[in-house]
Amino acid sequence: MKKNIVLFLLFNSFFIGLVQAQIVPVTASSADIYQQLKKLNVLGSVLYIAAHPDDENNGLLPYLAKEKLYRTAYLSLTRGDGGQNLIGPEQGIELGMIRTHELMAARAIDGSEQYFTRAYEFGFSKSADEALRVWDREQVLADVVWMIRSLQPDIIIARFPPDARAGHGHHAASAIIANEAYAAAADSTKFTEQFKYGVKAWKAKRLLWNTFNFGRTNTISENQLKMEVGAYNPLLGKSYGELGGEARSMHKSQAEGRPRRRGEVFEYFVHVAGDSAKTDIMEDVNIGWSRLKQGREVTVVNPEGKESKVQLSTEADISQIQSTIQSIINQYDFKQPEKSVPELVKLYKQMYNKMPSGAWRSQKLKEVQEIIEYASGLFVEAFTQQETALKGDSVRVNFFVNKRSNVNASIRSMRFTGAEDTVIMQAMEKNRNYQYARTLVANKGPEYTQPYWLRQTKARDGMFVVDDQQDIGKAWSDPVYSAVFDIEVEGVLFQLQRPVMYKYVDAERGELYQPFIINPHVEIYMGSTVVLTNVTDEKGKNRADSMLHIVYRSNFSQQNVTTTLNIRQETIKPVFSREQRNFVKGQRQIINVPLSKVYNPAAAAQYLEATISIVPPGGRTLNFSDYFKSIRYNHIPTISYAFRDHVKILKEEIKVRGKKVGFIPGSGDMMPEALKQMGYEVKELNDADITDDNLTEFDAIVTGVRAYNLNEWLSSKYDVMMRYVERGGNLIVQYNRNQGGVSAPKIGPYPFQISSNRVTEEDAEVRFVIPDHSVLNFPNKISSVDFIDWVQERSTYQADQADSRYQSPLSMNDTGEKASTGSLITTAYGKGNFAYVSLVMFRQLPAGNPGAFKILANLIAMPKH
Repeated sequence: MKKNIVLFLLFNSFFIGLVQAQIVPVTASSADIYQQLKKLNVLGSVLYIAAHPDDENNGLLPYLAKEKLYRTAYLSLTRGDGGQNLIGPEQGIELGMIRTHELMAARAIDGSEQYFTRAYEFGFSKSADEALRVWDREQVLADVVWMIRSLQPDIIIARFPPDARAGHGHHAASAIIANEAYAAAADSTKFTEQFKYGVKAWKAKRLLWNTFNFGRTNTISENQLKMEVGAYNPLLGKSYGELGGEARSMHKSQAEGRPRRRGEVFEYFVHVAGDSAKTDIMEDVNIGWSRLKQGREVTVVNPEGKESKVQLSTEADISQIQSTIQSIINQYDFKQPEKSVPELVKLYKQMYNKMPSGAWRSQKLKEVQEIIEYASGLFVEAFTQQETALKGDSVRVNFFVNKRSNVNASIRSMRFTGAEDTVIMQAMEKNRNYQYARTLVANKGPEYTQPYWLRQTKARDGMFVVDDQQDIGKAWSDPVYSAVFDIEVEGVLFQLQRPVMYKYVDAERGELYQPFIINPHVEIYMGSTVVLTNVTDEKGKNRADSMLHIVYRSNFSQQNVTTTLNIRQETIKPVFSREQRNFVKGQRQIINVPLSKVYNPAAAAQYLEATISIVPPGGRTLNFSDYFKSIRYNHIPTISYAFRDHVKILKEEIKVRGKKVGFIPGSGDMMPEALKQMGYEVKELNDADITDDNLTEFDAIVTGVRAYNLNEWLSSKYDVMMRYVERGGNLIVQYNRNQGGVSAPKIGPYPFQISSNRVTEEDAEVRFVIPDHSVLNFPNKISSVDFIDWVQERSTYQADQADSRYQSPLSMNDTGEKASTGSLITTAYGKGNFAYVSLVMFRQLPAGNPGAFKILANLIAMPKH
């Protein structure tokens, strides 16, 4: 029997987040297989570059991938970490992980691939200079060059122009980087350290800008290169506008749900670099097999499995490959795709032995192997019925295979990656399940699961640290544990690699797959990100909690474990040392530690970290300083990651007035936690709670960020809210977006508009326009010091065109822009007060900025009239 050495398949080819909100093994319909067969004859590729998740053109990508059948990829410079989250409380790196999976789900729909650089999305920026200053410009450039050299695209498309028309500093920066990378990727003297990883200098045919009409900014012109991309594909049963709408709607955290467009859709392009094009983006690019007709020495494997080098007779060999593909397409039977498998296996051998080495050889071998699997009706998976394990655990894993066709196939062997084969030698019958249980010893890799870009602390605000060059660009980490199935199909041995997944049945949602996770033995959490130590009321009583509440959670069960808990500030202080403790899996324990025991107010560092050390009987010492968190939404896989938890201690005095505050939730800000830290009794309010009688008990009511955007019922409560203010209450509204016509008539007592104006420079000067305003004086005196060390930005979605009865105590602006006074507006109304606050309190409070706490206390304490 003749054997060939074959290529491992990429993990994401078979397990990717789909619209069913789970990770599922991918199968293909007969029409899908036919589409993939046609793609074998296309050797063209496109790389699309922009700055963020949801920057991509969701109408264009499916057209390029599924109509033109190009290998199509989207490279987002960032993961969208600094954006806003409309579905939950996650911010920063957590939001970045959510948006990463949303992009992967969108790519699963439109047929493109997804990649990223190491850049961190630090929030809205008005200039490319700022973006490139906060990022490491050279590192981001190197990452884009790496992806160009790895993917070898014929055409590169930038989403944005390199100037103010881009509408965002990150957008413009992505265009600048795309232009620089286009040239640098082709320069063999640039980033030479990349060449040892198998890439080579690559020059794309051209760089284009995909122009746009975003309403306020229209960069489209009829003299630009124009393409119609809204065609209907009967094999898919959809138009590309419909696919684009479905893909766009996966950006759920950004509220980017879109309709399925039907009818003509035009895209426009402007030449940026390289050869110009007049009629088609691939003009003068050879996308057929003839592009490979070059004499080249390659390694082949003879029937005995020995390697040898031969000089290709490429004209005849490539023509033979092309002829075989066309024959398979011509004879394809939609009712019985399996009939094509013998010829597909023949094609695979031709490609393996005759194609010149390079990116297209790897890509086309991968494509053919996928088609063989689909046409053979092979279903292969490796799953466990437990979601998590600890390093060193033994885990039962089920290897499962079913051949749902009459193709000649047998299971030869199976194994975990890096382990010895388990020889099976089992011929497979049609539609029979073959399941084998094996024990996985989880003893390789890190102590616990962690996305690759979070394994190290960021060296600077704008960049993640990734040491392994071959990880750069990946959408997600490779699975730690995978299974390899050696399956012989029509006389040729193929290796099919699958990640070990957690598989279960949910009573409501049915069969689901999730990642298999390695947990730490113990997780430790400081109880809060910020601790206030000096919160005084009108009587001078300190409301601050004098205890530190440390939580640790066990992921294993064992008695008599030697345990030590240390707190580090500048020095290590033990809470307890070498105590014998019993651990019960799933159990949380709270250790209440007097803050005075472990906190030094005079120390330079005002952060505390905890470490728990355990020594199981007969085991080695294990140290844990991280908290392990899972993020769960139905539209994406479960996200698990560890973060080094610490608490920031604020010793500044925060003066407060009032006792009880009502909170109307918005989009997941941490306001309730901050209010509780300040000693307020906080009650969350819903639709039914907003009545005249119920509101009388509150000194103030605070709405969460975008509460009026997310809670439609709030508009109907306008009269009740205004009566609350009129009778002496203080209503504090955090920012809302100007979508959907939200404006003052349903928010404040007098008219004002919500603009898209913002101040993005977190160190922008803040001027006190009304220095004697109560918000700047009572009970806390506010000064410029209270605006030091703000994070990411000052203000967003500012008030504008406010009625003259509003007061605007603050003025600020970004460099080179006119001053704005819409970051905070207040007005007296009856006996109470109304405030619209576009200062980004939702970022500053969790970051432990004392000025934000003082401003919040002053807003709650606005005096009655």
